[in-house]
Amino acid sequence: MISTNDLRTGITIELEGDAFYVVEFQHVKPGKGAAFVRTRLKNVKTGNVVERTFRAGEKVARANIEKKEMQYMYESGGEYQFMDQESYETITIGGDKLGDTTKWLKEGMKIEVQYFDGNIVGIEIPNFVELEVTDTPPGVKGDTASGGGKPATLETGAIINVPFFVNPGDRVRVDTRTGQYLDRA
Repeated sequence: MISTNDLRTGITIELEGDAFYVVEFQHVKPGKGAAFVRTRLKNVKTGNVVERTFRAGEKVARANIEKKEMQYMYESGGEYQFMDQESYETITIGGDKLGDTTKWLKEGMKIEVQYFDGNIVGIEIPNFVELEVTDTPPGVKGDTASGGGKPATLETGAIINVPFFVNPGDRVRVDTRTGQYLDRA
């Protein structure tokens, strides 16, 4: 059990038999009345976001999310194949459970598969990935590193905004949480 006073972004709690990820929280101490904690919670199974208010000091169960390191193999017809690094057995996860993380998946990448009550609820990918730029308009003489950018298609099919000096064939580092270009690798 965890106190609602200890809730932080990233903690996973269990409510009504489902696991919820704390997206946002705010401790409120009104001038009159008891303190409370206002939260936004994301259901790890369905992805739905709900708002919930708790009394300060109320106890909630911490969800037991198990993580297992696996390697991404390939995608076929909207199904993604992952291999367990210890037993070499493969599992298939539908694209609906993976959401936007699929645009950062690269063959051979190590990820963590998340389980709740023995069922796969999603994956956790690295915060930063290094990918090759496959297509981008050419830079024009006089363009500098500051001021503006251009769209670039990466080897995984994701489209991000990059500085003008980035060319096809360059490797770039991208923040998978925000989808923003960081630097050339």
